[in-house]
Amino acid sequence: MFARLVLLLCCLGSFPASATEPERWRVVIDLWGNPVYQTLELTREGTRLVGTLDGDPLTGNLQDNRLRLTATAGDRHYHLSGTQIGDRLTGTADFPDPNRPERRAEHAFSATRLPARPAHARVLDYIPTDYANEFSAHRAPVLLLWPGDTVRTRTLDSGGVDEHGVTRALFGNPQVGPFYVDGAEPGDILAITLHRLRPNRDHADSLDALVGRAQGLALAAQANALGKPVRWRLDRERGLALPPAGGGLDGLSIPLRPMLGGIAVAPGFGFPPMSAGDSGRFGGNMDFNQIVEGTTVYLPVAQPGALLYLGDAHAAQGDGETSQYGLETSMDVEFSVAVIKKRALATPRVESATRLMAVGQAGSLDEAVRAATQGLVQWLQQDYRLSLSEASQLLGAAVEYRIITLAGRNAGVAAMLDKARLATLRAASERE
Repeated sequence: MFARLVLLLCCLGSFPASATEPERWRVVIDLWGNPVYQTLELTREGTRLVGTLDGDPLTGNLQDNRLRLTATAGDRHYHLSGTQIGDRLTGTADFPDPNRPERRAEHAFSATRLPARPAHARVLDYIPTDYANEFSAHRAPVLLLWPGDTVRTRTLDSGGVDEHGVTRALFGNPQVGPFYVDGAEPGDILAITLHRLRPNRDHADSLDALVGRAQGLALAAQANALGKPVRWRLDRERGLALPPAGGGLDGLSIPLRPMLGGIAVAPGFGFPPMSAGDSGRFGGNMDFNQIVEGTTVYLPVAQPGALLYLGDAHAAQGDGETSQYGLETSMDVEFSVAVIKKRALATPRVESATRLMAVGQAGSLDEAVRAATQGLVQWLQQDYRLSLSEASQLLGAAVEYRIITLAGRNAGVAAMLDKARLATLRAASERE
């Protein structure tokens, strides 16, 4: 609470003399070297300032471009002051020490005004100029979106190479983003629908490898020489991937099924930035070959604006990504975003036209199965109002488990249900 109160002060300096629609600001507070991000809404009513910060009401006064605000939470008082220059606010907060309430502590903050939401959803073209190798809350957003907006962009391959064969970023699954989605707040769900995934070059890189989790003793004894790079040719016109000529795979072709290996939101306060090769509840390097055109990925929001990242495109990939790489390539991507307010989400979800898929990611396959099962049961409880007994019966008769990845620090498993099995059940929204 105390951190959020600090933010309020920043915004007041620029409101017109009459009441207006609330202005929204993205606020950063420096708590002893630890940045905390919040969203502030403020409206002026004459000389009085009213607003909310994460639902907490605030009041204050504004004179010239300087603000003085006092916030009270229980028996604690927070004195806030700030100055505005254009769309930028800076200030200082004087509030109780969180460990010794009888003492005071000062913290600096800054804030940036967010643009007003347009009347209609937009289609935006975004050409990246740099890339991220971490899923981080501290990277400046590359583009501000509102729910309903669609973005057309492009990704590099996992080695940082673009569609022209030029290295543009450090290897290790460089990501595009983050995209700031206004209206997404901690406790919400961000829904990302993938409308178009298309390789934009004629080759993909992979390895002749078997990941350790897929090797028994007999295979491990033979696998020392594996790990060499392999370049596949992509026949985009026919929709096929072809291995190098001149070996035992001559004549083989694999249908292209473009997918995104990486899709994530920034971790919450108190968590460090995560490597773009890592995965967890925030999504990440899931390498799930069902994240294709037409699917929607649901991720739990932990930071204001969600801060969406995506990358690591594969032209095709088998279950488990057993060769350590998929068919890694660069890709043209089109997606849209939506926000589901105040909804719990235990683990990432993927929804296609025919399936519900809950993603579990953990250090072992056993733990990943548990996480995926928990996620799917929660989905059934939330959307179909099934009891645990009813959900358990349904899973026992119809659930499918698929290994997502064996290649990363975490193993991944998806618990899946065919929507046809649910066709006779009324969704919760239809019951209410």
